[in-house]
Amino acid sequence: MKKLAPTTSTDNRRLWQPDLVYSILLLIGGVAAIAVSAADSGLLAGEYSWGTAGFFLVFGLFSIATGFPHPMFGHVSFDRVAQVCSILVLGPVDAAWVNGLASLIYPWHRLRLGVPLRTVVMAACHNAGLMVFVILGGGLLYQYLGGAVPVRVLDLNAGLLLLVLIIGMQAINDLGMMFILYLRHSDPRMVFNRFTAIVEYVSGAAGVVLAIAFTNQSLPYFTLLLLVFAAGMLVIMQYALMRYRLEIIVEERTEELKVQAEKFERQATHDKLTRLPNRRYADTYLEQQINLAQRTGRTDSLALADVDHFKRINDGHSHAIGDKVLVRVAQVLSEGCRNSDFVARYGGEEFLLYLPDTSADRGLQVCSQLRRAVQDTDWSDIVTGLNVTISFGLAETRDSSRARTVINEADKRLYRAKREGRNRVVAA
Repeated sequence: MKKLAPTTSTDNRRLWQPDLVYSILLLIGGVAAIAVSAADSGLLAGEYSWGTAGFFLVFGLFSIATGFPHPMFGHVSFDRVAQVCSILVLGPVDAAWVNGLASLIYPWHRLRLGVPLRTVVMAACHNAGLMVFVILGGGLLYQYLGGAVPVRVLDLNAGLLLLVLIIGMQAINDLGMMFILYLRHSDPRMVFNRFTAIVEYVSGAAGVVLAIAFTNQSLPYFTLLLLVFAAGMLVIMQYALMRYRLEIIVEERTEELKVQAEKFERQATHDKLTRLPNRRYADTYLEQQINLAQRTGRTDSLALADVDHFKRINDGHSHAIGDKVLVRVAQVLSEGCRNSDFVARYGGEEFLLYLPDTSADRGLQVCSQLRRAVQDTDWSDIVTGLNVTISFGLAETRDSSRARTVINEADKRLYRAKREGRNRVVAA
């Protein structure tokens, strides 16, 4: 059965969240359902005693413990074996309270592992309450259709009824898990998993075999069969744990590869020094944006900027100082632009700015502000007395513009800005 396992998620900071309230109400409803169902006949009204109930309680705890982690629910157990077996021996009502009690007890050992009390309470209440409704719903339907309790023979009719029992229990269990996933704003479809479904249906079939052996065979034979099934559950648990760990390793490796691929992609499209997009990426971006501007009738502006006398900075102070200047200029340009604007390192000391939905007049204002920001920057932490200025050439996109045409226009105006004395913006 898929169970809600206690977790240490930060989502549990608020006490009375809907999933906890639902879990407590589910347990209260389960207790009320048992009380109503046992009102006439009482508990253990059949041919078996409290000792048999105690055996199924211990067996239920063992079958829950021999489970394996699930990425969504936290725990998938083999308790369907104990559930089905106890239904077919004790009857639905007694099986419901015995297995419900086992599910209520089991999560409390997590307190020793440091799991918060709230999450343990929620897991215990939810699992116990859902267990009661799973067993009562499936078991009472089985009896209503004519299923025998205790079961002693397995023929075609009994087999069909037992199949209804197991499918009904699975359906109620999945509905309960889907609802709590919904309360947690998760995808309810995560309930469905081929491997766990196979485990639960096989566990149900094993419970049928054990129930028939319990009612028909001697104690030594049943004990031997029980030990065989217990060993099988432990083996499957180890396989499931190995499979789960392997899935975690695969996920971790996949994530590492994804991060590495993103890193390589960024290295291919971004400048290592300034961390801005490089020329290769900028050319692709420009083609896309200019095509978009033509389709939508939008007016954009493009500017080329060049750090003035950058060679003097390299020659007079060192290339290391020149690199620091480029990094600082890149930062000033990026911070002075909108989130929708695009800034790239287009060459050695040359930068490209693309300003979507911006006319030449507005682009002139933006570039003028950036020019002043670079001029007014304090460079004393890099070199005392250093002054850095920048020149801009600005062009506006048109309906028939091509990326290379706009860049050429901006380049010509940048050259003109250099020729006219630098530290200026030329837009026309």
